[in-house]
Amino acid sequence: MAILNVVIADDHPIVLLGVRELIERDERFRVVGEAVCSNALIELLHNQPVDLVITDFNMPADSPYGDGLKLVEYLGRHFAQVKVLVLTMISSPLILTRLHELGVVGVIQKNQLHDDIQLALSSIANGRTFKSAKPEPVSVLEPNVALDERLSRLSPKEFEILRMFVSGQSVTTIARSQSRSAKTISTQKISAMRKLEVSSDQDLLTYCLENNVFQ
Repeated sequence: MAILNVVIADDHPIVLLGVRELIERDERFRVVGEAVCSNALIELLHNQPVDLVITDFNMPADSPYGDGLKLVEYLGRHFAQVKVLVLTMISSPLILTRLHELGVVGVIQKNQLHDDIQLALSSIANGRTFKSAKPEPVSVLEPNVALDERLSRLSPKEFEILRMFVSGQSVTTIARSQSRSAKTISTQKISAMRKLEVSSDQDLLTYCLENNVFQ
């Protein structure tokens, strides 16, 4: 039985330790490296054979490889033979759909990590993609139709820019991480704000935080 080499990428040491312990329970996988940023992840991939990357969706912003969709796109272009399993707290159907379009072998919600990691590893070891068997959480409140409609207007790129902005990154920092001009990023942010029907940065932050858009 071939053993698959795994690299884990997450900027939280406790998460790295927890994921490593869960993986080491499965004799079909071997952890060969850990990374706390995108730079370290790419360096590991260049220096040794890796079959599977398990990476957090949100990573430190000061990397030319970025995080989120940008990082997954980069991995797909430059390390096409490496499978990618994403850990995230984001439940946006827009982003989850885009991740699967980019070819990830699975997405695990961090609050379901202990329940889903072994199922995901078994699927990957058998050459299949993983989809959580757990149902989507159902709110006890009425669905926020207006919120869903507004979010559906956003492109994946606009959603990604808002995610980084709401996390505290400046337009200049986002532009650097996305290899785009600040003017381009600002234009995309303004377009997204119009679609969400908010008129100021403070209104944007309040809207996203109150509606748990990036949770």
